[in-house]
Amino acid sequence: MSTIELDAFLADSVASVQGQAVRARGRMEPHRRGPVPARHDRVGIGLLFRLPAGSANEPRRFELRMHGPADEELALGAGPEGPVNRIAGEFTAGGSEEQIVPIALNLNGLALPGPGDYRVVISMQGGT
Repeated sequence: MSTIELDAFLADSVASVQGQAVRARGRMEPHRRGPVPARHDRVGIGLLFRLPAGSANEPRRFELRMHGPADEELALGAGPEGPVNRIAGEFTAGGSEEQIVPIALNLNGLALPGPGDYRVVISMQGGT
């Protein structure tokens, strides 16, 4: 089984350009001060999945979630059935050459409950 590598970054906004690259508009600056709880206008998360040459061409599932300072899962948005804590996606890739799969996610109105460290957690096909 081949290992999938992941590079990720935060920005004010991200976009996938014709499936070839992920670009950032602005970069995320650390917030040192300010009132909390807070609501961030937009947080862009860029993901670059790197599949080595010889990987099987098959569907691959991923899931994104965020944890707050008390290790609680944060709401990433709202849906018809209430808060959305996890975002899942799937892509099909693999083949004889190395492949890089870009994913761009923008979270609008992300609530930050208090001061402290926040983590973005990416799981791949059930792992972390």
